[in-house]
Amino acid sequence: MKNFFFDVSLARTALLLLFFLLGNGRLHPQQLIDKVVAVVGSEAIFLSDLQNRTQIYALQNQVDPKSPDLQKKLLDGLINEKLILAKAIEDSVAVTDDEVQQQLDERIKEIIQQYGSEARVEELYGMPVNRMKREFREEMKKELLKTKLQRLKLGVITVSRREVEEFFEGYRDSLPPVSEEVEVSHVYVTPKVSPEVKQGAYQKAKAILDSIKAGGDFTTFAKRYSEDPGSSSHGGDLGWARRGDFVKEFEEAAFSLKPNQFSDVVETPLGYHIIQLLDRRGEAVHPRQILIKLERRQADDDSTIAFLKQLKARAQAGESFSDLAKKYSEDEESASLGGELGTLTIEQLQPDFLATVKSLSPGEISEPAKVTLSKGYGYHIVLLRKRTPAHKLSLSEDWKRIEQFATVFKRNKEYTKWLDELRKSIYWEPRL
Repeated sequence: MKNFFFDVSLARTALLLLFFLLGNGRLHPQQLIDKVVAVVGSEAIFLSDLQNRTQIYALQNQVDPKSPDLQKKLLDGLINEKLILAKAIEDSVAVTDDEVQQQLDERIKEIIQQYGSEARVEELYGMPVNRMKREFREEMKKELLKTKLQRLKLGVITVSRREVEEFFEGYRDSLPPVSEEVEVSHVYVTPKVSPEVKQGAYQKAKAILDSIKAGGDFTTFAKRYSEDPGSSSHGGDLGWARRGDFVKEFEEAAFSLKPNQFSDVVETPLGYHIIQLLDRRGEAVHPRQILIKLERRQADDDSTIAFLKQLKARAQAGESFSDLAKKYSEDEESASLGGELGTLTIEQLQPDFLATVKSLSPGEISEPAKVTLSKGYGYHIVLLRKRTPAHKLSLSEDWKRIEQFATVFKRNKEYTKWLDELRKSIYWEPRL
C-alpha cells in the first residue's frame, strides 16, 4: 500500500536540502544546456533544478535517474513547492534574517558532520563555508517561507481518539514494527591538554605574531604554519562572516578589531589563533587567521578515563547520576538535563555509542568509553535507564506513536486537498 507515514508537507530532509542547495551542479560539474521545464506564478523551474533533484532522489533511493516516470513525479514535487512559495508570498508570510541565518548554520553543521570535517565540505563544493552561507541565503529564505506556511495551514490539525482507533484498525498490518529502544543518560568529558603542550603552542603562535608585526607576510606564514586545513591554503582567509559563525572566543576577538588590525594570541577550544581583520561591513566581518592546534597526548586521555571511573564509583556508591552529570558533564545539550539523552532507537546510536550500550542491563553504568560528538572526541560513562525490546505496535503500549501516525495520515490527506486548491487558484504550466 501507499506509504502514509511520511509527512509530505515536510518532505525534504535536512540532508537532502543541503545537497540540493549546496550541490547546485557541483556534484556533477559538467555544463548543462538549461531550459525552463515549468512556470509557477512568477517563478520558473529549470532543467538543472529537475536534474539536481533527480540525481539526489536516485542516489538516496537507488533507482534509475533516467526513468521518465521519475522525472515527472519529481517535477510535480517541484511545482508543488513553487505553488506553496507563491501562496506564502501572496499571504505575506514572513521570516526574519535571524531565522534564516540560524537555519543555514544548522544545515551547514549537519553536512559537515556527514562528511566529517569542514575542510572536506569546502573541498567538495569548491568554496569556503562562509561563502556557501551567503550564496544560498535566498534559497534558505524561500524554504523557510514554505515551511512556515505549511505549519500554519497543517500544524493545527489534530486527531480524536476515535480517529486514532479507526486508523489503527484500518492500517495495523502496514504499520512498521517498533525497533528496540533505550533510555540513556551520560556524563561526557573531553581530555584536557597538558600545560606543557599549551605553553609550547602559545609560544609558537606568539613568535609567529611577533614576526608578522615585524614585517612578515601574513599569507606566507598562514600557508606555512596554520593548522586549519580549510583556510591555510588560502592564506588564512575565512571570507565574510556574521555573528554566530565562529566559536565565542574567536568571534569576540574578531569583532573587536578594526580593519587591518591584528589580535593578540587568542585561545579557543580549537587552539591558539592569530587574527587579522581585513574588512568590516556593519555586523559582517572579513577576517583571516593562523591556527596552532592543541594536540592531546595519551596521558591526557588516561587522566580523563581515570576521572570518569571515579564518577562511576561515586554513582554506584549512591550519588545521583543526574547530579554528577549536571556538575561534570561537558555535553552542553544534555548536562542541564542531568545527562539525559531521551529515548533512542538502536538505529539512532552511533557505532561507538551502540557498542557501549548493547551489553548494559537496566540500571547499569558503563566503563568509560571513547565517543565522537560534533565538537570532537571525548570519553563518557553511560547509564542505561530502560531497554524496550522490538515489538509490533499495540494501542495499549504505543498509543502516542500510533496517534502520531494517524495525525500525519490526516495531514497528508489535507495537504493533497490543499495542493489541489492551489493548482486551481495559482497559474502554473509544465513545459517538459
